[in-house]
Amino acid sequence: MLRLTEVKLPLDHPEDEIKSAILKKLQITDEELISYSIFKRSYDARKKGDITLVYILDVETTQETHLLKRLKKDPHVMATPDMSYRPVAQAPSNLAIRPIVIGTGPCGLFAGLMLAQMGFRPIILERGKKVRDRTADTFGFWKKKSDFNPESNAQFGEGGAGTFSDGKLYSQVKDPQHYGRKVLTELVNAGASPEILYINKPHIGTFKLVGIVQSMRAKIESLGGEIRFESRVEDINIENGQVRGVTLASGEYITSDYVVLAVGHSARDTFQMLFDRGVYIEPKPFSIGFRVEHPQTLIDKCRFGAQAGHKLLGAADYKLVHHCQNGRSVYSFCMCPGGLVVAAASEPGRLVTNGMSQYSRNERNANSAIVVGITPEDYPGNALAGIDFQRRLEEKAFELGGGTYEAPGQLVGDFLNHRPSTALGTVKPSYTPGVHLGDLSQSLPDYAIAAIREALPAFDKQIKGFAMDDAVLTGVETRTSSPIRIKRKEDYQSLNTVGLYPAGEGAGYAGGILSAGIDGIKVAEAVALSILKNCDRNF
Repeated sequence: MLRLTEVKLPLDHPEDEIKSAILKKLQITDEELISYSIFKRSYDARKKGDITLVYILDVETTQETHLLKRLKKDPHVMATPDMSYRPVAQAPSNLAIRPIVIGTGPCGLFAGLMLAQMGFRPIILERGKKVRDRTADTFGFWKKKSDFNPESNAQFGEGGAGTFSDGKLYSQVKDPQHYGRKVLTELVNAGASPEILYINKPHIGTFKLVGIVQSMRAKIESLGGEIRFESRVEDINIENGQVRGVTLASGEYITSDYVVLAVGHSARDTFQMLFDRGVYIEPKPFSIGFRVEHPQTLIDKCRFGAQAGHKLLGAADYKLVHHCQNGRSVYSFCMCPGGLVVAAASEPGRLVTNGMSQYSRNERNANSAIVVGITPEDYPGNALAGIDFQRRLEEKAFELGGGTYEAPGQLVGDFLNHRPSTALGTVKPSYTPGVHLGDLSQSLPDYAIAAIREALPAFDKQIKGFAMDDAVLTGVETRTSSPIRIKRKEDYQSLNTVGLYPAGEGAGYAGGILSAGIDGIKVAEAVALSILKNCDRNF
């Protein structure tokens, strides 16, 4: 097949215009065109009121060989790459070794699924509950109907932190082997809409993710994998630099020489245990800030003009960055169109915010994190100093919110004018259990407050109304990424611990559902190949 890129058509073009564009581009007849499919559809909104759709198309034609020769200098015509996934290994039928995967976030689920598909019957350990029980606990806490559960919340439980998010499925990681396509295909097989295979910036939405996670679990189990819930790993047994097994909080010991560590960015007790066991860990940069909420209609009109509300465009998003005079960078992160700001704490007495959207993205507010980049120089100490830094900010936010898991909040106008907020304006915050208005300048270091105060008016020049007085800031956002990296070698094993495979966002090797899933596949392949290699040595 041929792949055509940069095929541009009007927003409201008739369906047969795609075919016409193909015939015109390739200069072929109707009879020479066998079929075509949409590989990717995005839009170009740089000219408001004149938004165009941009397609990547896969075309089957009787003239493929001739066209590849004739158009070999055209960068927008090429042979369609083979994106099919092929397993790197297959477990022997008598293999007794069972790898362990710790965590059922996107990385752990895909690592477990790939190992199961290759016949390695993984044991997957999750400290939290099954996704539906976890959802009941999380929503109960948000609605003040149940107490906060440190083992079952927006961070811990089946599906990981990604379950309570927008379910965004795009990433900027390099993916020459097309692992991302494997991730998307498996999600569709598990119940996601097929449109995630071709629309630009696809997303799933929280409620749909719940069913998808359940379906993936069932598939892993049908292939011989085992998933244990409420099974927190208390310790990892390391003998002479080699993993030998894990001990659960229940006291049970499970033997294995292969452990995939996919615990997410909030498993602080696990990070401490690994540090105490001598596993090599280093601090890494991350970001801190607030969530900001605006009317979604404001963002739609600024991005799309008169075509705001068009069904193919949906709710508008944005991506902003500002380099400040104090040397800091402020940027928007995890933008959730038509979404909610949610409580994402994982420890008692500490408060964290995040954002999420349903598939429809039809809530009244747009929200995103507005965060400041920080480095280990801002929190000197050992490899876990970033965690201590996060905890101090989260404890202060809990205090400023009144000590009831209400979040501290402030109107943008008041924040920019250095005065506490006492009443809401036209924008009603979406965070539950609730927002406690006051002065957010006490919640972050001075350099971060100064940087955000400089950035908000700069963002207003790109999106008119971004610095509107009534927009709401909610604090604090501290879990943008892991504050540590558990370094690994080219074979994906820990730098100094054989058989330990740090993976995903918690280990510092991913950021979001798609990249975490990709990393899970890579690590699963490395585990499978290592098992087979060691089996060969033993025979």
